[in-house]
Amino acid sequence: MTQPILLRVSNFKAYVWDVDDINILRSHHHICGILTGTLPHLSSQNIFLGLPLQLMPEEAVLLVENGIAVLVDDPSAHHTPSPSVLKSWKEARLNDVRQQIALTEEKGSIEASNPDRAMSENAKRKRKEREERRARAKSDGVPCIPAEHSPSPRPTPENPSQTTVGETPDNTIAMPSGSYTVNIPASSSKLEWYAPRSHISLTIAREAGIWLYPSTLQERARCGVFRDLWEKGYYMGGGIKFGGEYLVYPGDPLRYHSHFVASVIEAPDAALRPMEIVAHGRLGTGTKKAHLLCEWNDETQVVSYLSVEWAGFG
Repeated sequence: MTQPILLRVSNFKAYVWDVDDINILRSHHHICGILTGTLPHLSSQNIFLGLPLQLMPEEAVLLVENGIAVLVDDPSAHHTPSPSVLKSWKEARLNDVRQQIALTEEKGSIEASNPDRAMSENAKRKRKEREERRARAKSDGVPCIPAEHSPSPRPTPENPSQTTVGETPDNTIAMPSGSYTVNIPASSSKLEWYAPRSHISLTIAREAGIWLYPSTLQERARCGVFRDLWEKGYYMGGGIKFGGEYLVYPGDPLRYHSHFVASVIEAPDAALRPMEIVAHGRLGTGTKKAHLLCEWNDETQVVSYLSVEWAGFG
């Protein structure tokens, strides 16, 4: 049986920290979420974001109700470790760092003993060109002044979890001198003092005080509309930039443009002004989308749809 995905709740918001879980949610369950974390060594932090993945409340409710995920009170899952446990964890981490440094030094010594092997074809070509220029300058009697070679910057690691160790992690244990790039595990799941308590239903999570959504008619309507569109095979994203609750995609948003902007109407007798319909129609047409009015009936648990497009006449 597949283990449920852990939705780590903090401040009534659900997050996913595992990359494999994010892949499963997107590829198997049509759940995209929004990446909200920063990526080390990346300049455009407002464009390229990383873990964690924050889910919309409707996405979290759908996953828990379908048994795909469980809610975890993440702040209370971190307990205070005992001194002996903390000491053993530090020793294990330092041993892992030493092994990585040893492998790096071994690789460096191999490359130093055979420099041609470590050089790329482009580097070999440039070296040959430099040697030819020096030979021509020497034959012409012109002194060749070699250009100053500034030390090349250390390559930025592609893996966001990589970091540079420049000082001793533990003052009581001597570490090799110099700077090295090592991989440090960032997940809390394997820590001995991390003991998450799973809440398999919304009722249990509400009683525990970590989750309240949905608690109003409008929130129930949003959950009902989201589920109905999800069951029809659509992907949903936030639609506030286009004047609605959701953007509705026929497939993965990385491959398709959205076809609809969906607005949720919480009840059949809810007021809807004519100017709102006109605004939705013109805005949707201006962005090459149809505006979808989604009416929720809380008694029958049924969603009715009406699409609005600007006809271009009058």
